[in-house]
Amino acid sequence: QVQLVESGGGLVEPGGSLTLSCAASGLPPDSYYIGWFRQAPGKEREAVIVIQHNDGKTYYSDSATGRFTISRGDAGNMVYLHMKDLKPEDTAVYYCSFGAIRMEYVDDYGLGALTKAMKIWGKGTLVTVSS
Repeated sequence: QVQLVESGGGLVEPGGSLTLSCAASGLPPDSYYIGWFRQAPGKEREAVIVIQHNDGKTYYSDSATGRFTISRGDAGNMVYLHMKDLKPEDTAVYYCSFGAIRMEYVDDYGLGALTKAMKIWGKGTLVTVSS
């Protein structure tokens, strides 16, 4: 059973940086996506950055491109979201998520579809960008 625990959220000023951590356990050797999603107040949950485990391809949302990066550590059991140049509109609950989904899924259907297809979610960590 895959379990995900996020940490690292908090209050940061506009233009600041923050790194979120996701501790993952029970990850299988099969094809899967793992990454970060977020949900702002009154908005739908959206993908931020995800990694396809088998081929290592990384998919970025438009909002993340150029400001956010993802990395993995501890033999893949840690997933980090590195955020810089944060803006008030980045305020959201950030979730780590896992989905045992075939390798070509995002190429075929996009990140929006992947968000709906992901099956396992952490409890989330709140990031507030405000002065």
